[in-house]
Amino acid sequence: MASADQLKALLQSHLEGDDQRFFSVAMQLAAHEAKLGHGKLAEELRALIDKAKSHHSIGQPTPISRPRGELASLLTVSYPKSRLGDMVLHDTLEKQLHRIIREQRHADRILAHGLSPRRKLLLIGPPGTGKTMTASVLGGELGIPLFQVRLDGLITKFMGETAAKLRQIFEATGQTRGIYFFDEFDAIGSQRGLSNDVGEIRRVLNSFLQMIEQDQSHSLIIAATNHAEILDHALFRRFDDVVQYELPAETQITELLKARLARYTIQGINWKRLAKEASGLSYAEITRAAEEVLKESLIHDNEHITEASIHKMLDERQSLAGRLNRKS
Repeated sequence: MASADQLKALLQSHLEGDDQRFFSVAMQLAAHEAKLGHGKLAEELRALIDKAKSHHSIGQPTPISRPRGELASLLTVSYPKSRLGDMVLHDTLEKQLHRIIREQRHADRILAHGLSPRRKLLLIGPPGTGKTMTASVLGGELGIPLFQVRLDGLITKFMGETAAKLRQIFEATGQTRGIYFFDEFDAIGSQRGLSNDVGEIRRVLNSFLQMIEQDQSHSLIIAATNHAEILDHALFRRFDDVVQYELPAETQITELLKARLARYTIQGINWKRLAKEASGLSYAEITRAAEEVLKESLIHDNEHITEASIHKMLDERQSLAGRLNRKS
């Protein structure tokens, strides 16, 4: 017999028009009946599900459910349109993200065999390397809303209040399928033994560990940090996948500069030389430099962008990055 949670999830997904979640839960029910030896019932359920799928477009985006009440101060919602092709990635990272997307798109088949698709992800790496954009891309590829957790609303000075708010967020993952994105995750995930730690943060981390382990929703829970070295080691075991980001190599820098500027430049640009000049900058810094080049060109009504103008902006970004690194 279906569990109470499964029945509630089935009805909730139907009410919200979340077809993908509805079919995933239904396939879980069919798999459960098969395990109990009710083969005929399981086959009938699967046949009904297949028939229902033929009358629905599963690829349609999940309608946005605006957070209400206290959740409105904890979550910021958007409907991303980004796609994986919008990102410049090294091969290993691109394959890793492709695998996550594939597993999510075939979640009903995976769940029917008692397995779980990757959906609890930890993104680690330097600032500006694509962690936040990845959350948007996954939302865009899967057609589900992106709920960004607002740390200013989550973390309070009152004992127990932060953990209670955290529980509200995890309850929301089961009510509305989406990407739930914890940026700057080290604010709540730092090691419990650090000297600057306080009792409240330890309790919040313990609560998070418990909640993410117990979470059985169909939402994706994504945490991102620039400081993986200070995360509590127990966190890594709670995630299905750890996705590591690096500064772009010259190949990725060349690809990014060309994607942003090639159509506006004169012939004979030495992209490899520019890529060497941009070495050490993040994707975000290189993108910002390219945007500055375009703005300067528009302001001065230049017909084409020159290599010298690109070099100038990259040099400015390098100088700024150097000053910031010296201060940190």
